[in-house]
Amino acid sequence: MQAATPSTNNPATSGRTPLPTVGTWRSRGAMPAFTADEILAAVSHVRRPAFVVADPRGHLGVAPEGDLIGPDQVNGVPTFPLVASLPAIWPEWLGDRSFGEAHHLRFPYVAGAMANGIATTDLVIAMARAGMLGFFGAAGLTPTRISEGLDRLEAALGGTGLSWGSNLIHAPNEPQVEKATVELYLKRKVRRVSASAYMGLNPMVVRYAYSGVRELPDGRIHRDNYLFAKLSRPEVARRFLAPAPAEILDGLVAAGELTADEARLARRLPVAEDVIVEADSGGHTDNRPLPALFPMMVAVRDEMTATHGYQRPIRLGAAGGLGTPTAVAAAFQLGAAFVLTGSVNQAALESGLSDHGKKLLCTVGLADVVMAPAADMFELGVKVQVLQRGSMFGVRAQRLYDVYSSYDGLHAIPADVKQRLEREVFQDTVENIWAGTEAFFAERDPHEVERAKRDPKHKMALVFRWYLGLSSKWAIAGTDGRQLDYQIWCGPAMGAFNDWVKGSFLEPPANRTAVQIARNLLEGAAVVTRAQQLRAAGVPVPAAAFQFAPRPLK
Repeated sequence: MQAATPSTNNPATSGRTPLPTVGTWRSRGAMPAFTADEILAAVSHVRRPAFVVADPRGHLGVAPEGDLIGPDQVNGVPTFPLVASLPAIWPEWLGDRSFGEAHHLRFPYVAGAMANGIATTDLVIAMARAGMLGFFGAAGLTPTRISEGLDRLEAALGGTGLSWGSNLIHAPNEPQVEKATVELYLKRKVRRVSASAYMGLNPMVVRYAYSGVRELPDGRIHRDNYLFAKLSRPEVARRFLAPAPAEILDGLVAAGELTADEARLARRLPVAEDVIVEADSGGHTDNRPLPALFPMMVAVRDEMTATHGYQRPIRLGAAGGLGTPTAVAAAFQLGAAFVLTGSVNQAALESGLSDHGKKLLCTVGLADVVMAPAADMFELGVKVQVLQRGSMFGVRAQRLYDVYSSYDGLHAIPADVKQRLEREVFQDTVENIWAGTEAFFAERDPHEVERAKRDPKHKMALVFRWYLGLSSKWAIAGTDGRQLDYQIWCGPAMGAFNDWVKGSFLEPPANRTAVQIARNLLEGAAVVTRAQQLRAAGVPVPAAAFQFAPRPLK
């Protein structure tokens, strides 16, 4: 917006106070909008410049493109004092342009990596073809399943120049699976990885971040791999925004997993140059409000950039609670280089969630979510945000954690408590559950079985994790008889989204494609941004201008 400067000769007045002007606007045929209905229509034309003008009574309105002239260029054509000029706003331009340039994207929009393949390859492919970025939900899948997903992504997108990525989740209970996933990504040349649930750095994530780093002939440093660090705490952000610790780099060199030259260059680069600032979201979350969290992360980014003398941009994206255009617009106003959505995509056609699960999500209200114990970090007391409406998972999972906290092992659980768990939660005997769990870990990670034999409390945790782990898979498969046990990760954004799309073409589940969800959120964010700009310039913008109605977009 071009700032206005006060002018005592301004012919337009508002009461006794002269309006500040920056020149004169002359019509090319179309006249300015001054009524509420006219202004409402003008707000939606975001891809064209807009001009704030005043009528003879000092009322402000919105004018389309015209001529900016001097006082001697009127020639009988209608003119109005110009108060402010606004450039065009394209949805593509809402974020940091360096994000699109670095990742070869049209839009500053990311579909997050919903675990257990809920963020399917179909979803990732659709996002890529629309000029956006999607991450395959690899968390919870075996390396074999991940490899199959990569096969399909490469077959559909290889050689197209379109960008896509996959997920790497911190697995403190299964470090070998985490390591195997990193090795798979390096072998298959997966160039974009979303790292989630990390509370610090470990050799696996550092190895991925710096593999392939090299110095170009002109002195610039090139990175083969882009690590997107999904973070919700400033103290953790400091670790990812600093060069990796020397002891980790030296250990990787000694193990032959980084070259000495890669480690040398790594000391000049942060671990991650794309950070996803995760506020109150579905799944793992600290429930932080984005307006409180994001500015703190910006301050950490700026401090680390100054401390380490980085010359390359570090981009901060916003995630969590983004279910409406207004929320997305607010994220960009906070300084987000891009936005990431998760909960709202679970109800999309391309989502791997079962039809029953999607229908449940389409009925969610703002408060229909609850925190429940997490399967992957159960013993640590870590929680995830899940759907409460239509599911008993949250209550039953918490009951398991309460029992785990109260007793030293399965043998110590009172008979009546054990029987109630078997009847209401497991639908099987504890002995049968342990037999299946033992067989599973004997193949996946035999160390877990050995530890369970030594530690009764760990054995109890593995049995309880059986329920926590399978509940999300029941929701994906649509398992009959287990509907009340569905674990569906969900944040308040889902309720806000459902309220926004009510009565529109996006209300029916059959119309909720990931791309239409994304395009409408971005288009609406551009309209809301324009409405706020006009309001800040003094135009009496109707409240309806901030309520963008979803529509089919191409």
